[in-house]
Amino acid sequence: MASRLCYIAEWLDSTSGVVWKYQLFYYPETKEVEMVDIKNRKHFLKKIRPPPDFREELLYLNSTVTLYTRQLKLVAYGDEFTRSKMQARHERTLAMVKPDAYKHLGKIINGIQRSGFMINNLRVCKLSKAEAQAFYEVHRGKPFYDTLTDFMSSGRICAMELTGPNAIDSWRQLLGPTDSDVARQQAPNSIRASFGTNKTYNACHGSDAPDTAAQELAFFFGRPGSAAVGKCDLGGRGTTLGLVKPHVIMDCAAGLLLDCVMENFEITAMEMFKLDKSTAAEFYEVYKGVLSPGEFGAITDELTSGPCIAFEVADRDGADSVEPFRQLCGPLDPELARVLRPNSLRALFGLNKVKNGVHCTDLQVDGPLEVNYFFAILQS
Repeated sequence: MASRLCYIAEWLDSTSGVVWKYQLFYYPETKEVEMVDIKNRKHFLKKIRPPPDFREELLYLNSTVTLYTRQLKLVAYGDEFTRSKMQARHERTLAMVKPDAYKHLGKIINGIQRSGFMINNLRVCKLSKAEAQAFYEVHRGKPFYDTLTDFMSSGRICAMELTGPNAIDSWRQLLGPTDSDVARQQAPNSIRASFGTNKTYNACHGSDAPDTAAQELAFFFGRPGSAAVGKCDLGGRGTTLGLVKPHVIMDCAAGLLLDCVMENFEITAMEMFKLDKSTAAEFYEVYKGVLSPGEFGAITDELTSGPCIAFEVADRDGADSVEPFRQLCGPLDPELARVLRPNSLRALFGLNKVKNGVHCTDLQVDGPLEVNYFFAILQS
């Protein structure tokens, strides 16, 4: 009993609009789960081994876990034991990839995941000069302030919320010394040693304390529905949508996939989403008449089994990117892709027809429409 973890979980019934609250218990030794309906004080789910798509590593505050098709948001710790055991294990920090290192974003994400961090939020944006000044307000009046804020508003950046044991110190250690030249001497395997140039153009930023981490995360991610800073202008005509599917993220391969994309295309916008069933079904609406009900249910279940990453793909020369990106993704079935296009994304990262690594737009006319769905419709 001492090792039992308890969370308060919420589930939104999309039919009635009612939010149900449960105690969600997890037993690490036996890998079993249990749920109690808080309002009725009755068992909703007796102790049982969950299905394979239930991921133990997603058990942290503000995360979403899927249990028997129900998406449960973990909104609070259920007892003091769970709080004391899990709070330090899932410390939060901001990781920001600066404009000079944006071209290395896939490699940096790969290093982050391989180092044991969970990426709980992610978005690509472009700060205005005023927004860069607001973020670095603590440095106002210092000699490097204008140079720093000019640099930080010069191109795309990627902000991420990382969670993990002692995340603040662990991320700063992975970054290495602030000056990239010093990093190459003292921490040659660090991110700044690998991708930074000097003390200002030093690839990435990390929060230095829990208070500043909370402030910096709020700056980029804020509250749902609040105005986003640094909103990227979408490419519009000729662009297409890519989706890194949840199984790739959970298998710590998202950075490798994105690196393959960035070798061939520009990624002009990107954000992490946690979709519910109705949103995933709406997005896949075009496949309803093509797939059997079972197949359609399987692809929507996969898309809601964890976070996915949506990204806008643009051709570097301004040509239409829908068909070239579809060719990079390869055939829908990874087994077929490994035979016909062994270097395609689905051949490299797909497992089966449902968990096939990446979604891409099929038709040229739908490219901007699918981009708009994620980066305009869902944003509102």
